[in-house]
Amino acid sequence: MFQAHLVQGSIVKKVLEALKDLNNQTCCDIRWSSINLQNLDSSHISLVQLTLCSEGFHVHLTTMTTTWLWREREEKKMCNEGIITLRATDNADTVALVFEAPNQEKASDYEIRLIDLDFEQPGIPEQEYSCLVKRPSGEFSHICQDLSHIGDAAVISCAKGRVKCSASRVLGNGNIKLSQTTSPVTFSLRYLNFFTKATPLCSPVTLMYKIANMGCIKYYLPLKMEGEEES
Repeated sequence: MFQAHLVQGSIVKKVLEALKDLNNQTCCDIRWSSINLQNLDSSHISLVQLTLCSEGFHVHLTTMTTTWLWREREEKKMCNEGIITLRATDNADTVALVFEAPNQEKASDYEIRLIDLDFEQPGIPEQEYSCLVKRPSGEFSHICQDLSHIGDAAVISCAKGRVKCSASRVLGNGNIKLSQTTSPVTFSLRYLNFFTKATPLCSPVTLMYKIANMGCIKYYLPLKMEGEEES
């Protein structure tokens, strides 16, 4: 039996907004201490890891893994309701969602059918990072959007006291410098713009977005190799 009651329902809506461009099939590992998600995107290029700790909501559950296909219309139902309850019984083929207005004047409930996936949780290799950058998440989102108008890849170089983000194509180039490198690295702007959908969840960002006092979303993306095409 699983039941989670979240008073701040808007957080779930923002989390789903941050995930939906990467993959609309969600496999959740539900435990007493947390709800966890670790998925590759549909192109098997980037990886997203989500942790929602039980301190952020009222939860009554046993350990279980569920998989459902999340559709945009389910997300839109959250726009006007503030409290969300997720519920599933053992060996059930559906998960129930209940949306309640904070003033209790309106409540609606829905069932989403669970799906069977041949799912193997991807591993995350140990990594030592030579540079850690902490900037406002809104600023990072604007940088990715601005550079995506110029090219399809962002080169990020970090030096002492400064970060430089640049993009180029045949007709021109653009550079954005942030004060405060090691060797520059290149990432796909398409995926960086997907990742910045998590911007409303927190203020600072290093591609790890903290979700209030509930947990975090982490995004992992390999370097973009020379001559590599977008899938």
